[in-house]
Amino acid sequence: MDTANTTDLHDEMIRLGKAARSAMQELGSVPTEAKDRALRGAAASIRASKDVLKAANQKDMDAAEAKGTTGAMLDRLLLTDDRIEAMASGLEAIAELTDPVGEVLAEMPRPNGLHIQRVRVPLGVIGIIYESRPDVTADAGALCLKSGNAALLRGGSESFHSSSAIMDCLQEGLRGANLPSGAIQLVPTIDRAAVGEMLTMVDYIDIIVPRGGKSLIERVQKESRIPVIAHLDGNCHV
Repeated sequence: MDTANTTDLHDEMIRLGKAARSAMQELGSVPTEAKDRALRGAAASIRASKDVLKAANQKDMDAAEAKGTTGAMLDRLLLTDDRIEAMASGLEAIAELTDPVGEVLAEMPRPNGLHIQRVRVPLGVIGIIYESRPDVTADAGALCLKSGNAALLRGGSESFHSSSAIMDCLQEGLRGANLPSGAIQLVPTIDRAAVGEMLTMVDYIDIIVPRGGKSLIERVQKESRIPVIAHLDGNCHV
């Protein structure tokens, strides 16, 4: 969908937000096995859909070349056999990680008999805004799922067809594990206004994570009404 009407776009973003919020409420108590099954199922789907992914990616490559994109930007967009396999392997690697949900970080018995624990819990719904690399769709969605968070992803317009095809594979994994489709969603439009909508969805999104160039980071930090986890200048990692 490429939504042109502002009202339609707003309504669509709210629909996505409600689905993510509903999924988030379920994900916090989902067994590790179900999340891992979804990730491995998505990995299998990516491998089985290699030709579909490459065809979708070619549409993005053709459009980028028509706009005069060259060099590193074009390479960042490209999906090769090796990169598709790396995506699938990455999902399986995330499935092998220890589930962080419920991990006890510290315990503090008090003199009055009260026993206090510091425990890892999901953040909620994470909105991730990124630029041209389509493999981020798989990485970001998988990491959010493993940590019990719902993901609302807004990829760059340059990689729209590629990211949509990858999202189909992630959704197949969710279905195979009987997890809600709202757990990982891709904003289904290249309309730049969707970013502005995301940054004001305070009732549905708990954290915004921008990944990209300086102009994107600065825009998100300036316009977001939602807490932001961002990098900008310097070597800053979470």
